[in-house]
Amino acid sequence: MTPTRLRLLKVLGYVGAWFVLSLLVAATIFVNSERTIDVASHEASLGPDFSGEIVLRTGPVLPDLRMPSGSRLGLEIELGKTDTESLDELTARYAAIASQPEGQVAAVERSVRSMAYAALLQGAALGTVPLLLWAAVGRERRRDLVHRLPTRRGLLVTGGVLVLVAAVAVPAGWGRTEASEERWQSLRDFVGPEVPLPDEVTDVQVMADATTDQSRRLIESAISSYRQGLEFYSAAADDAAGLDLRQPEDGETVTVLVSDRHDNVGMDKVARAIADRAGATTVFDAGDDTSTGSHWEAFSLDSVAAAFDDFEGRWAVAGNHDNGSFVRAHLEKLGWTYFDDEVVEGPGGSRLLGVDDPRSSGLGNWRDEKGLSFAEVADRVTEAACAADADGERPGTILVHDAKLGAGALEKGCVDLVIGGHIHVQSGPTAVAGENGETGYTYTVGTTGGAAYAIAIGTKLRRPASIALITYRDERPVGIQSITLQTNGRYDVDDWVELTY
Repeated sequence: MTPTRLRLLKVLGYVGAWFVLSLLVAATIFVNSERTIDVASHEASLGPDFSGEIVLRTGPVLPDLRMPSGSRLGLEIELGKTDTESLDELTARYAAIASQPEGQVAAVERSVRSMAYAALLQGAALGTVPLLLWAAVGRERRRDLVHRLPTRRGLLVTGGVLVLVAAVAVPAGWGRTEASEERWQSLRDFVGPEVPLPDEVTDVQVMADATTDQSRRLIESAISSYRQGLEFYSAAADDAAGLDLRQPEDGETVTVLVSDRHDNVGMDKVARAIADRAGATTVFDAGDDTSTGSHWEAFSLDSVAAAFDDFEGRWAVAGNHDNGSFVRAHLEKLGWTYFDDEVVEGPGGSRLLGVDDPRSSGLGNWRDEKGLSFAEVADRVTEAACAADADGERPGTILVHDAKLGAGALEKGCVDLVIGGHIHVQSGPTAVAGENGETGYTYTVGTTGGAAYAIAIGTKLRRPASIALITYRDERPVGIQSITLQTNGRYDVDDWVELTY
Protein backbone atom coordinates (compact mmCIF):
# COMPACT_ATOMS: atom_id res chain seq x y z
CA MET A 1 0.00 0.00 0.00
CA THR A 2 1.37 3.37 -1.03
CA PRO A 3 2.08 6.11 1.54
CA THR A 4 -0.55 8.33 -0.12
CA ARG A 5 -3.24 5.68 0.32
CA LEU A 6 -2.19 5.12 3.92
CA ARG A 7 -2.50 8.83 4.66
CA LEU A 8 -5.91 8.88 2.96
CA LEU A 9 -7.13 5.94 5.03
CA LYS A 10 -5.86 7.61 8.20
CA VAL A 11 -7.73 10.83 7.36
CA LEU A 12 -10.89 8.87 6.60
CA GLY A 13 -10.49 7.02 9.88
CA TYR A 14 -10.22 10.27 11.81
CA VAL A 15 -13.24 11.71 10.00
CA GLY A 16 -15.27 8.56 10.65
CA ALA A 17 -14.35 8.52 14.32
CA TRP A 18 -15.25 12.21 14.64
CA PHE A 19 -18.59 11.63 12.93
CA VAL A 20 -19.55 8.73 15.21
CA LEU A 21 -18.41 10.51 18.37
CA SER A 22 -20.23 13.69 17.35
CA LEU A 23 -23.50 11.83 16.75
CA LEU A 24 -23.27 10.03 20.09
CA VAL A 25 -22.57 13.23 21.99
CA ALA A 26 -25.30 15.11 20.05
CA ALA A 27 -27.84 12.37 20.81
CA THR A 28 -26.98 12.55 24.50
CA ILE A 29 -27.33 16.32 24.57
CA PHE A 30 -30.56 16.20 22.53
CA VAL A 31 -32.45 13.78 24.78
CA ASN A 32 -31.36 15.67 27.89
CA SER A 33 -32.41 19.06 26.53
CA GLU A 34 -35.61 20.90 27.38
CA ARG A 35 -37.44 23.83 25.84
CA THR A 36 -40.34 25.91 27.19
CA ILE A 37 -42.90 27.20 24.67
CA ASP A 38 -46.60 28.06 24.53
CA VAL A 39 -48.66 24.99 23.63
CA ALA A 40 -52.45 24.62 23.67
CA SER A 41 -52.83 27.84 25.72
CA HIS A 42 -50.33 26.55 28.34
CA GLU A 43 -46.75 27.29 29.19
CA ALA A 44 -45.32 23.88 28.33
CA SER A 45 -41.95 22.14 28.54
CA LEU A 46 -40.75 19.84 25.76
CA GLY A 47 -38.42 16.91 26.35
CA PRO A 48 -37.35 14.81 23.32
CA ASP A 49 -36.40 11.13 23.42
CA PHE A 50 -36.25 8.13 21.11
CA SER A 51 -39.31 6.27 22.37
CA GLY A 52 -41.36 6.73 19.20
CA GLU A 53 -44.25 8.13 21.24
CA ILE A 54 -45.67 11.55 22.01
CA VAL A 55 -46.80 11.79 25.63
CA LEU A 56 -48.88 14.73 26.84
CA ARG A 57 -48.74 15.33 30.61
CA THR A 58 -51.87 17.35 31.32
CA GLY A 59 -51.64 17.81 35.08
CA PRO A 60 -53.43 16.47 38.16
CA VAL A 61 -57.04 16.59 36.91
CA LEU A 62 -57.16 15.47 33.30
CA PRO A 63 -55.56 12.15 32.34
CA ASP A 64 -52.31 12.02 30.43
CA LEU A 65 -52.44 11.11 26.74
CA ARG A 66 -50.05 9.43 24.35
CA MET A 67 -49.94 8.36 20.71
CA PRO A 68 -47.35 7.07 18.22
CA SER A 69 -45.16 9.75 16.68
CA GLY A 70 -44.74 7.89 13.41
CA SER A 71 -40.97 7.80 13.75
CA ARG A 72 -38.19 6.75 16.15
CA LEU A 73 -38.28 10.20 17.68
CA GLY A 74 -40.47 10.68 20.74
CA LEU A 75 -41.50 13.69 22.78
CA GLU A 76 -42.85 14.36 26.24
CA ILE A 77 -44.89 17.55 26.58
CA GLU A 78 -45.69 18.70 30.10
CA LEU A 79 -48.38 21.35 30.28
CA GLY A 80 -47.81 24.08 32.83
CA LYS A 81 -49.73 27.14 33.92
CA THR A 82 -52.57 28.73 31.99
CA ASP A 83 -54.98 31.58 32.65
CA THR A 84 -58.23 29.67 32.16
CA GLU A 85 -60.96 30.30 34.71
CA SER A 86 -62.67 26.90 34.50
CA LEU A 87 -62.10 23.35 33.31
CA ASP A 88 -65.02 23.63 30.90
CA GLU A 89 -63.34 26.65 29.27
CA LEU A 90 -60.04 24.78 29.12
CA THR A 91 -61.55 21.70 27.46
CA ALA A 92 -63.33 23.98 24.96
CA ARG A 93 -59.94 25.46 24.06
CA TYR A 94 -58.47 21.98 23.66
CA ALA A 95 -61.28 20.97 21.33
CA ALA A 96 -60.89 24.10 19.18
CA ILE A 97 -57.12 23.73 18.94
CA ALA A 98 -57.38 20.01 18.13
CA SER A 99 -59.71 20.76 15.22
CA GLN A 100 -57.00 22.96 13.64
CA PRO A 101 -53.71 21.55 15.01
CA GLU A 102 -51.33 22.57 12.23
CA GLY A 103 -50.14 25.71 14.00
CA GLN A 104 -49.37 23.91 17.25
CA VAL A 105 -47.67 21.04 15.41
CA ALA A 106 -45.53 23.55 13.53
CA ALA A 107 -44.59 25.36 16.76
CA VAL A 108 -43.52 22.12 18.44
CA GLU A 109 -41.62 21.00 15.35
CA ARG A 110 -39.73 24.31 15.22
CA SER A 111 -38.68 23.91 18.85
CA VAL A 112 -37.60 20.29 18.40
CA ARG A 113 -35.61 21.19 15.29
CA SER A 114 -33.97 24.03 17.17
CA MET A 115 -32.95 21.65 19.98
CA ALA A 116 -31.67 19.13 17.43
CA TYR A 117 -29.58 21.73 15.58
CA ALA A 118 -28.13 23.03 18.84
CA ALA A 119 -27.26 19.47 19.92
CA LEU A 120 -25.59 18.72 16.58
CA LEU A 121 -23.45 21.85 16.79
CA GLN A 122 -22.38 21.04 20.34
CA GLY A 123 -21.78 17.40 19.40
CA ALA A 124 -19.64 18.41 16.43
CA ALA A 125 -17.49 20.59 18.69
CA LEU A 126 -17.19 18.07 21.54
CA GLY A 127 -16.55 15.21 19.13
CA THR A 128 -13.21 16.73 18.22
CA VAL A 129 -11.95 16.66 21.83
CA PRO A 130 -11.02 12.92 21.97
CA LEU A 131 -9.27 13.19 18.60
CA LEU A 132 -7.29 16.21 19.72
CA LEU A 133 -6.28 14.33 22.88
CA TRP A 134 -5.34 11.32 20.76
CA ALA A 135 -3.13 13.49 18.60
CA ALA A 136 -1.66 15.32 21.60
CA VAL A 137 -0.60 12.08 23.31
CA GLY A 138 1.48 11.06 20.28
CA ARG A 139 2.36 7.69 18.82
CA GLU A 140 5.15 6.83 21.25
CA ARG A 141 3.10 7.62 24.34
CA ARG A 142 0.17 5.59 22.96
CA ARG A 143 2.44 2.56 22.47
CA ASP A 144 3.65 2.92 26.04
CA LEU A 145 0.06 3.00 27.29
CA VAL A 146 -0.80 -0.13 25.30
CA HIS A 147 2.10 -2.00 26.93
CA ARG A 148 0.74 -1.04 30.38
CA LEU A 149 -2.82 -2.33 29.72
CA PRO A 150 -2.23 -5.82 31.21
CA THR A 151 -1.27 -4.29 34.57
CA ARG A 152 -3.77 -3.74 37.43
CA ARG A 153 -3.64 0.01 37.01
CA GLY A 154 -4.10 -0.32 33.26
CA LEU A 155 -7.17 -2.51 33.72
CA LEU A 156 -8.74 -0.05 36.17
CA VAL A 157 -8.17 2.88 33.84
CA THR A 158 -9.49 0.92 30.84
CA GLY A 159 -12.59 -0.12 32.76
CA GLY A 160 -13.30 3.46 33.78
CA VAL A 161 -12.96 4.65 30.20
CA LEU A 162 -15.35 1.93 28.97
CA VAL A 163 -17.94 2.90 31.56
CA LEU A 164 -17.66 6.55 30.51
CA VAL A 165 -17.99 5.64 26.83
CA ALA A 166 -21.04 3.48 27.58
CA ALA A 167 -22.65 6.34 29.47
CA VAL A 168 -22.15 8.61 26.47
CA ALA A 169 -23.05 6.01 23.85
CA VAL A 170 -26.42 5.11 25.43
CA PRO A 171 -28.35 8.36 25.93
CA ALA A 172 -30.54 8.58 28.98
CA GLY A 173 -33.69 9.22 26.97
CA TRP A 174 -33.04 6.65 24.21
CA GLY A 175 -36.14 4.77 25.26
CA ARG A 176 -38.56 6.01 27.86
CA THR A 177 -39.07 3.58 30.73
CA GLU A 178 -42.61 3.94 32.03
CA ALA A 179 -43.12 3.80 35.76
CA SER A 180 -44.74 0.55 36.83
CA GLU A 181 -47.84 2.34 38.10
CA GLU A 182 -48.60 3.91 34.70
CA ARG A 183 -51.15 1.86 32.83
CA TRP A 184 -52.40 2.97 29.43
CA GLN A 185 -55.64 2.11 27.68
CA SER A 186 -57.09 3.15 24.36
CA LEU A 187 -59.29 6.23 24.21
CA ARG A 188 -62.06 3.98 22.89
CA ASP A 189 -61.95 1.84 26.06
CA PHE A 190 -61.65 4.94 28.24
CA VAL A 191 -64.79 6.72 27.03
CA GLY A 192 -66.81 3.60 26.22
CA PRO A 193 -68.54 2.43 23.05
CA GLU A 194 -71.43 4.89 23.42
CA VAL A 195 -69.18 7.88 22.56
CA PRO A 196 -68.45 8.15 18.80
CA LEU A 197 -64.80 8.89 18.08
CA PRO A 198 -63.37 10.59 14.98
CA ASP A 199 -60.89 8.52 12.99
CA GLU A 200 -58.13 11.05 13.78
CA VAL A 201 -57.95 9.97 17.45
CA THR A 202 -58.12 6.19 17.13
CA ASP A 203 -54.41 5.82 18.06
CA VAL A 204 -54.67 7.98 21.19
CA GLN A 205 -54.19 6.27 24.55
CA VAL A 206 -55.16 7.49 28.01
CA MET A 207 -53.42 6.82 31.31
CA ALA A 208 -56.05 4.94 33.25
CA ASP A 209 -55.04 5.40 36.89
CA ALA A 210 -56.48 8.03 39.24
CA THR A 211 -59.09 9.12 36.74
CA THR A 212 -62.27 10.48 38.28
CA ASP A 213 -65.76 10.50 36.78
CA GLN A 214 -65.44 14.29 36.43
CA SER A 215 -62.29 14.06 34.31
CA ARG A 216 -63.93 11.37 32.18
CA ARG A 217 -66.90 13.68 31.63
CA LEU A 218 -64.56 16.50 30.60
CA ILE A 219 -62.79 14.25 28.11
CA GLU A 220 -66.12 13.17 26.63
CA SER A 221 -67.20 16.82 26.39
CA ALA A 222 -63.94 17.76 24.64
CA ILE A 223 -64.35 14.89 22.17
CA SER A 224 -67.89 15.99 21.40
CA SER A 225 -66.83 19.61 20.90
CA TYR A 226 -63.85 18.54 18.80
CA ARG A 227 -66.03 16.40 16.56
CA GLN A 228 -68.67 19.10 16.06
CA GLY A 229 -66.10 21.81 15.34
CA LEU A 230 -64.11 19.58 13.00
CA GLU A 231 -67.21 18.62 11.05
CA PHE A 232 -68.49 22.20 10.71
CA TYR A 233 -65.23 23.86 9.66
CA SER A 234 -64.08 20.94 7.50
CA ALA A 235 -67.40 20.99 5.65
CA ALA A 236 -67.10 24.77 5.19
CA ALA A 237 -63.56 24.39 3.82
CA ASP A 238 -64.71 21.66 1.42
CA ASP A 239 -67.68 23.74 0.25
CA ALA A 240 -65.36 26.68 -0.45
CA ALA A 241 -63.91 24.73 -3.37
CA GLY A 242 -67.22 25.13 -5.19
CA LEU A 243 -67.78 28.85 -4.61
CA ASP A 244 -68.33 31.09 -7.63
CA LEU A 245 -65.47 33.51 -7.05
CA ARG A 246 -63.88 35.85 -9.53
CA GLN A 247 -60.62 34.47 -10.87
CA PRO A 248 -57.55 36.67 -11.40
CA GLU A 249 -56.69 37.71 -14.93
CA ASP A 250 -53.18 37.99 -16.34
CA GLY A 251 -51.16 40.55 -14.42
CA GLU A 252 -53.47 40.49 -11.37
CA THR A 253 -52.66 39.55 -7.78
CA VAL A 254 -55.34 38.54 -5.28
CA THR A 255 -54.96 39.15 -1.54
CA VAL A 256 -57.19 37.55 1.09
CA LEU A 257 -58.16 39.84 3.99
CA VAL A 258 -58.93 38.46 7.46
CA SER A 259 -59.63 40.35 10.67
CA ASP A 260 -60.98 39.87 14.20
CA ARG A 261 -60.31 36.13 14.33
CA HIS A 262 -60.35 36.28 18.15
CA ASP A 263 -58.74 32.83 18.61
CA ASN A 264 -61.12 30.97 16.29
CA VAL A 265 -58.54 28.73 14.67
CA GLY A 266 -61.26 26.66 13.00
CA MET A 267 -61.81 29.44 10.46
CA ASP A 268 -58.19 29.40 9.32
CA LYS A 269 -58.66 26.35 7.11
CA VAL A 270 -61.82 27.98 5.72
CA ALA A 271 -60.01 31.24 4.91
CA ARG A 272 -57.22 29.31 3.21
CA ALA A 273 -59.71 27.26 1.19
CA ILE A 274 -61.44 30.45 0.00
CA ALA A 275 -58.08 31.98 -0.85
CA ASP A 276 -57.12 28.93 -2.89
CA ARG A 277 -60.43 28.96 -4.72
CA ALA A 278 -59.91 32.63 -5.66
CA GLY A 279 -56.28 32.19 -6.69
CA ALA A 280 -54.98 34.39 -3.84
CA THR A 281 -51.25 34.33 -3.19
CA THR A 282 -50.93 37.03 -0.50
CA VAL A 283 -52.72 37.81 2.77
CA PHE A 284 -53.63 40.81 4.95
CA ASP A 285 -54.40 40.40 8.66
CA ALA A 286 -56.16 43.47 10.10
CA GLY A 287 -55.65 42.45 13.73
CA ASP A 288 -57.49 41.17 16.80
CA ASP A 289 -56.14 37.67 16.30
CA THR A 290 -56.46 37.26 20.07
CA SER A 291 -58.78 38.34 22.85
CA THR A 292 -56.16 39.76 25.24
CA GLY A 293 -52.76 39.56 23.52
CA SER A 294 -51.58 37.04 26.12
CA HIS A 295 -48.91 34.39 25.66
CA TRP A 296 -51.46 31.61 26.08
CA GLU A 297 -53.04 32.75 22.80
CA ALA A 298 -49.95 31.85 20.80
CA PHE A 299 -51.92 28.89 19.44
CA SER A 300 -54.09 31.34 17.46
CA LEU A 301 -51.05 33.08 15.95
CA ASP A 302 -49.37 29.77 15.15
CA SER A 303 -52.55 28.61 13.43
CA VAL A 304 -52.99 31.57 11.09
CA ALA A 305 -49.26 31.51 10.33
CA ALA A 306 -49.41 27.82 9.43
CA ALA A 307 -52.50 28.33 7.25
CA PHE A 308 -50.70 30.89 5.05
CA ASP A 309 -47.04 29.95 5.55
CA ASP A 310 -46.41 29.40 1.82
CA PHE A 311 -47.94 32.66 0.61
CA GLU A 312 -45.74 35.13 -1.26
CA GLY A 313 -46.57 38.03 1.07
CA ARG A 314 -48.08 38.27 4.57
CA TRP A 315 -48.79 41.66 6.15
CA ALA A 316 -50.44 42.35 9.51
CA VAL A 317 -51.30 45.00 12.07
CA ALA A 318 -52.16 44.59 15.74
CA GLY A 319 -55.72 45.26 16.86
CA ASN A 320 -56.99 46.84 20.05
CA HIS A 321 -57.40 43.42 21.68
CA ASP A 322 -53.84 42.40 20.75
CA ASN A 323 -52.58 44.16 23.86
CA GLY A 324 -48.85 44.45 24.49
CA SER A 325 -46.01 43.52 22.19
CA PHE A 326 -46.39 39.74 22.17
CA VAL A 327 -48.71 39.36 19.16
CA ARG A 328 -46.60 41.49 16.86
CA ALA A 329 -43.31 39.96 18.02
CA HIS A 330 -44.61 36.41 17.62
CA LEU A 331 -46.00 36.87 14.11
CA GLU A 332 -42.91 38.81 13.01
CA LYS A 333 -40.83 35.85 14.17
CA LEU A 334 -43.03 33.65 11.96
CA GLY A 335 -42.33 35.80 8.91
CA TRP A 336 -45.19 38.31 8.86
CA THR A 337 -44.49 41.92 7.91
CA TYR A 338 -45.56 44.75 10.23
CA PHE A 339 -45.10 48.47 9.68
CA ASP A 340 -42.83 51.17 11.08
CA ASP A 341 -44.21 54.46 9.82
CA GLU A 342 -43.07 53.96 6.24
CA VAL A 343 -44.45 52.72 2.94
CA VAL A 344 -43.43 49.17 1.96
CA GLU A 345 -43.94 47.08 -1.15
CA GLY A 346 -47.29 45.30 -1.09
CA PRO A 347 -49.20 42.85 -3.30
CA GLY A 348 -48.50 43.01 -7.02
CA GLY A 349 -45.81 45.65 -6.59
CA SER A 350 -48.28 48.08 -4.99
CA ARG A 351 -47.30 50.44 -2.16
CA LEU A 352 -48.58 49.65 1.32
CA LEU A 353 -48.77 51.62 4.55
CA GLY A 354 -50.01 50.34 7.90
CA VAL A 355 -50.06 51.00 11.61
CA ASP A 356 -50.99 49.03 14.72
CA ASP A 357 -54.06 50.16 16.62
CA PRO A 358 -53.14 52.85 19.19
CA ARG A 359 -55.37 51.14 21.72
CA SER A 360 -52.75 48.38 21.82
CA SER A 361 -49.11 49.11 22.59
CA GLY A 362 -47.68 48.43 19.13
CA LEU A 363 -47.26 51.67 17.21
CA GLY A 364 -44.27 51.06 14.97
CA ASN A 365 -41.69 53.82 15.43
CA TRP A 366 -44.24 55.70 17.53
CA ARG A 367 -44.26 53.06 20.27
CA ASP A 368 -41.74 55.02 22.32
CA GLU A 369 -44.11 57.99 22.43
CA LYS A 370 -46.46 57.53 25.36
CA GLY A 371 -50.04 58.71 25.48
CA LEU A 372 -50.73 59.10 21.74
CA SER A 373 -54.48 59.32 21.18
CA PHE A 374 -56.42 57.63 18.40
CA ALA A 375 -56.79 61.02 16.65
CA GLU A 376 -53.07 61.74 16.93
CA VAL A 377 -52.17 58.40 15.37
CA ALA A 378 -54.72 59.02 12.60
CA ASP A 379 -52.97 62.33 11.93
CA ARG A 380 -49.61 60.53 11.73
CA VAL A 381 -51.03 58.09 9.20
CA THR A 382 -52.41 60.97 7.12
CA GLU A 383 -49.07 62.79 7.20
CA ALA A 384 -47.13 59.66 6.20
CA ALA A 385 -49.53 58.83 3.34
CA CYS A 386 -49.61 62.36 1.94
CA ALA A 387 -45.84 62.75 2.23
CA ALA A 388 -45.39 59.55 0.23
CA ASP A 389 -47.99 60.71 -2.31
CA ALA A 390 -46.16 64.03 -2.72
CA ASP A 391 -42.92 62.14 -3.37
CA GLY A 392 -44.54 60.12 -6.15
CA GLU A 393 -44.94 57.03 -3.98
CA ARG A 394 -48.72 57.17 -3.50
CA PRO A 395 -49.87 54.32 -1.20
CA GLY A 396 -52.23 51.94 -2.94
CA THR A 397 -53.47 50.59 0.40
CA ILE A 398 -53.49 51.56 4.07
CA LEU A 399 -53.93 48.53 6.31
CA VAL A 400 -55.27 49.33 9.79
CA HIS A 401 -57.43 47.63 12.38
CA ASP A 402 -60.04 50.40 12.42
CA ALA A 403 -60.62 52.07 9.04
CA LYS A 404 -61.18 55.40 10.82
CA LEU A 405 -57.39 55.62 11.21
CA GLY A 406 -57.12 56.11 7.44
CA ALA A 407 -60.09 58.45 7.01
CA GLY A 408 -57.93 61.58 6.98
CA ALA A 409 -55.69 60.23 4.22
CA LEU A 410 -58.77 59.44 2.13
CA GLU A 411 -60.25 62.91 2.69
CA LYS A 412 -57.03 64.51 1.46
CA GLY A 413 -56.93 62.13 -1.52
CA CYS A 414 -53.56 60.58 -0.62
CA VAL A 415 -54.47 56.85 -0.85
CA ASP A 416 -56.44 54.51 -3.10
CA LEU A 417 -57.88 52.14 -0.47
CA VAL A 418 -58.16 51.97 3.32
CA ILE A 419 -59.00 48.54 4.76
CA GLY A 420 -59.70 47.41 8.32
CA GLY A 421 -61.99 45.47 10.62
CA HIS A 422 -62.78 46.07 14.30
CA ILE A 423 -66.57 46.62 14.16
CA HIS A 424 -67.33 42.94 13.29
CA VAL A 425 -69.66 44.08 10.49
CA GLN A 426 -68.84 44.41 6.79
CA SER A 427 -69.01 47.91 5.33
CA GLY A 428 -68.16 49.10 1.81
CA PRO A 429 -66.33 49.45 -0.43
CA THR A 430 -67.35 53.10 -0.34
CA ALA A 431 -65.88 55.77 -2.62
CA VAL A 432 -64.47 58.92 -1.02
CA ALA A 433 -63.68 62.05 -3.05
CA GLY A 434 -60.43 63.63 -1.85
CA GLU A 435 -59.71 67.34 -1.49
CA ASN A 436 -57.22 67.08 -4.35
CA GLY A 437 -59.77 65.53 -6.70
CA GLU A 438 -58.46 61.97 -6.30
CA THR A 439 -60.92 59.17 -5.48
CA GLY A 440 -60.19 56.55 -2.84
CA TYR A 441 -62.17 53.81 -1.15
CA THR A 442 -62.78 52.61 2.39
CA TYR A 443 -63.66 49.00 3.18
CA THR A 444 -64.24 47.19 6.46
CA VAL A 445 -64.37 43.39 6.61
CA GLY A 446 -66.52 41.67 9.22
CA THR A 447 -65.21 39.30 11.86
CA THR A 448 -63.41 36.36 10.27
CA GLY A 449 -63.69 34.43 13.52
CA GLY A 450 -67.44 34.89 13.75
CA ALA A 451 -66.94 36.60 17.09
CA ALA A 452 -69.81 38.20 18.96
CA TYR A 453 -67.44 39.77 21.48
CA ALA A 454 -63.72 39.40 22.13
CA ILE A 455 -63.46 35.61 21.84
CA ALA A 456 -64.80 33.19 19.27
CA ILE A 457 -63.72 29.74 20.46
CA GLY A 458 -66.51 27.22 20.10
CA THR A 459 -67.92 24.33 18.10
CA LYS A 460 -69.55 26.68 15.60
CA LEU A 461 -69.71 30.34 14.63
CA ARG A 462 -71.29 32.76 17.10
CA ARG A 463 -72.13 35.15 14.27
CA PRO A 464 -71.52 35.23 10.50
CA ALA A 465 -67.84 35.08 9.53
CA SER A 466 -66.45 37.39 6.86
CA ILE A 467 -63.50 37.21 4.49
CA ALA A 468 -62.60 39.55 1.64
CA LEU A 469 -60.60 39.20 -1.57
CA ILE A 470 -58.78 42.25 -2.92
CA THR A 471 -57.53 42.30 -6.52
CA TYR A 472 -54.43 44.29 -7.52
CA ARG A 473 -53.47 45.28 -11.06
CA ASP A 474 -50.85 47.72 -12.29
CA GLU A 475 -49.73 48.31 -8.68
CA ARG A 476 -53.19 49.47 -7.52
CA PRO A 477 -56.20 47.81 -5.87
CA VAL A 478 -58.87 47.40 -8.58
CA GLY A 479 -61.60 45.27 -7.00
CA ILE A 480 -63.03 43.68 -3.85
CA GLN A 481 -65.21 40.61 -3.35
CA SER A 482 -66.78 39.78 0.02
CA ILE A 483 -67.64 36.29 1.26
CA THR A 484 -69.73 35.54 4.35
CA LEU A 485 -70.08 32.15 6.03
CA GLN A 486 -73.38 32.01 7.92
CA THR A 487 -73.78 30.21 11.25
CA ASN A 488 -75.70 27.41 9.49
CA GLY A 489 -72.79 26.76 7.10
CA ARG A 490 -74.27 28.58 4.09
CA TYR A 491 -72.09 30.89 2.03
CA ASP A 492 -73.17 34.31 0.79
CA VAL A 493 -70.91 35.59 -1.99
CA ASP A 494 -71.12 39.25 -2.99
CA ASP A 495 -70.43 40.43 -6.52
CA TRP A 496 -66.92 41.58 -7.30
CA VAL A 497 -66.90 45.38 -6.95
CA GLU A 498 -64.58 47.24 -9.31
CA LEU A 499 -62.62 50.16 -7.88
CA THR A 500 -62.30 52.95 -10.44
CA TYR A 501 -60.21 56.10 -10.11
